[in-house]
Amino acid sequence: MRAPDWLTARPVAHRGLHDRARGIIENMPGAVTAAIAGNFSIEVDIQLSADGEAMVHHDDALGRLTEGSGALRSLTAAQLKAAAFKDTSERMMSLGDLCALVAGRVPLVIEVKSHFDGDRQLVRRMSEVLAAYRGPVAGMSFDPDQVMALRETMPQLARGIVAERHYSEADWPEASPRQRRDMTHLRHGFRSRPHFVAYRVDELPATAPWIAHHIFGLPLLTWTVRTAEQRQRAARYADQMIFEGFVPAI
Repeated sequence: MRAPDWLTARPVAHRGLHDRARGIIENMPGAVTAAIAGNFSIEVDIQLSADGEAMVHHDDALGRLTEGSGALRSLTAAQLKAAAFKDTSERMMSLGDLCALVAGRVPLVIEVKSHFDGDRQLVRRMSEVLAAYRGPVAGMSFDPDQVMALRETMPQLARGIVAERHYSEADWPEASPRQRRDMTHLRHGFRSRPHFVAYRVDELPATAPWIAHHIFGLPLLTWTVRTAEQRQRAARYADQMIFEGFVPAI
């Protein structure tokens, strides 16, 4: 299977088309609706709740955007949906809520967050939700094990690896030294078998994504594009950008 053409056909709004100054918060319904209005693809993050639901949120704990605290996987979906956000009256969505809102109007790129503990419950729940979804969608993760879970659970789904050049213990404390080595230079590629790569924009060009792109033919996305310089770098080295903080012309 090759990555679908829609994956690189339009810019991808990072966590939706959000603007906190205007009360449009990342990964929330308003950011999704704004991205749809702009005809952008949408990248979102999913985390696992205590009762096994896939929730649309980047952080693995409450507090940065919300009132209160607590790890997402220690709270039920109902508790997470009740959590008050600081700059909006909107509430956290489940993956099912997101799919109902988007309804296939633009592509979705779903990042599976991981604790590098081998738990594949989030991917299994993602599979259950997407079984009834008919819109264009892809999955990706920093964790090669989660990419393998996507391959085994949803072989028909376009899947990608999110990557960068270096994986330090300080930045990746949950990953073991072996896991960090495996992530470096896409060493896992023949096991995870991604259909595309999403690589950190400030670290392009780099050998591993160049080989994946030019030798193995994998589309190359790049994240997170915010500045004019990064946009130029993305245009030179990647097939498409995952962006935030501005509205590209398409």
